[in-house]
Amino acid sequence: MGLLTVLLRQSVDSLRDLAPVVLVVAFFQLVVIRQPLPEGLDLFDLVGGLLMVVVGLTLFIQGLRLGLFPAGESLAKAFARKGSVAWLLVFAFALGFGTTVAEPALIAIAGKAASVVADAGLIAASEPSQANFAQQLRMVVALSVGSAVMLGVLRIIRGWPLHLIIIAGYALVMGLTLLAPAEIVGIAYDAGGVTTSTITVPLVTALGVGLATAIQGRNPMLDGFGLIALASVMPIIFVLLFGILRGGLA
Repeated sequence: MGLLTVLLRQSVDSLRDLAPVVLVVAFFQLVVIRQPLPEGLDLFDLVGGLLMVVVGLTLFIQGLRLGLFPAGESLAKAFARKGSVAWLLVFAFALGFGTTVAEPALIAIAGKAASVVADAGLIAASEPSQANFAQQLRMVVALSVGSAVMLGVLRIIRGWPLHLIIIAGYALVMGLTLLAPAEIVGIAYDAGGVTTSTITVPLVTALGVGLATAIQGRNPMLDGFGLIALASVMPIIFVLLFGILRGGLA
């Protein structure tokens, strides 16, 4: 099957996936709100923007299939054959840390969080102070995801039950929520969501599935998934601890 045929088929799938969102927006715009489009935005812009989204989503998904997923699985299998647990854990941490630092969603929310807490008077309103806070937040979250991926890989190797780790993680989140400064709680919970986005998810998932496939006695369906769940809860824990150790945001 040619690449053009694959892209056309993926474009149709992307358009189908986006259709519910478009219908919801159109319904509320035309039936509920019943207001004209905002000034400077016309139907041509909307249609053009939708087409760009379809093209971008198509190329992104195809890129995952052609590059990121095979690369992640190949690296995981290579490390498993090598038999070095220490290097595998180092690689897992570096992969989680590196993909999270580069995560566009985290960069956006860290900058927005710095701006909001500065407006609230919790940190200095200067640009260096906001940049410093945003950088610290990104590093804390990146360290947390690196640790989560490393723990997830160790879980696959040792065969630890995922549900017990997740239960323990969220129990710790509940306890830390009561101790952390109120200003950091919302940021911490949002940090758990932004880490599971476009860059982190494909590589981490490929790592887990590839590792579970390569290790004898492991089931890719049962053992290969779950790393993203750990990468969601661990940032909440780390950011809450960041707030506690810092003694607030001020």
